[in-house]
Formats: sequence, C-alpha cells, structure tokens
Amino acid sequence: QAELVESGGGSVQAGESLKLSCAASGRATSSLTLNWFRQAPGKEREFLAAIRWSDGATSYAASVKGRFTISKDNANWMVFLQMSNLKPEDTAVYICSTAPVYTSTGWGADYWGQGTQVTVSS
Repeated sequence: QAELVESGGGSVQAGESLKLSCAASGRATSSLTLNWFRQAPGKEREFLAAIRWSDGATSYAASVKGRFTISKDNANWMVFLQMSNLKPEDTAVYICSTAPVYTSTGWGADYWGQGTQVTVSS
C-alpha cells in the first residue's frame, strides 16, 4: 500500500483557491519533514514547500511564498497545502514526499506520492 497519498486536486478558474492533502503512513511517518512538489508536462519537478513534523517550521519556494500555505495535523500524519489566487501556470501534478535531497541528477526522496492533478483555467 502507498506510504503517501495525495488528494484534493481538481479543476478551478484562475483566482480561485484549492486545498490539497497528503496522508502519510508506514515508514513515511519517520521522515523529519513532509514536502510538496509539482511537475508540469515537459518540466522538471519543482519544490514548493516543506514542513517539519517536530516544530512546524516551514520553508517555501519564492514562487509561491505568500500565496501557498503548508500546514500539518500531527495526530493524523497529514500535511496540507492551501493554495490561493491560483494561476494557469500553477497547472501541474502536485506530489508530496518525505525529506528530499537534491543532487546533480535532480530531486530524490525515500517516498513519493502518486500525485493529484490541479488544473487552472483562465
């Protein structure tokens, strides 16, 4: 069974909001952080936000800071991504992961979810 499962994606109009969820289970709950990425067709995977389980410390990519908010529910091992003022360029598959590492070959992590599609129409 999956260690990370995303949900909450859908199709919205530009300017609208959407909240994504990531449920962690098994070994994925041992990660120090949970993270959100996205990947659009023909583009590399892009880091969006991270949150640390222990103290809630967060980190955001400059492209989404102030517009996207990451939060967590420790009791249920869930992480959320609240997205506001969505734009067509936000269209992508949104993926959560355990603590990632960036190398010369790109992003890697012990676990990745299957992703949830977000489509933003103008």
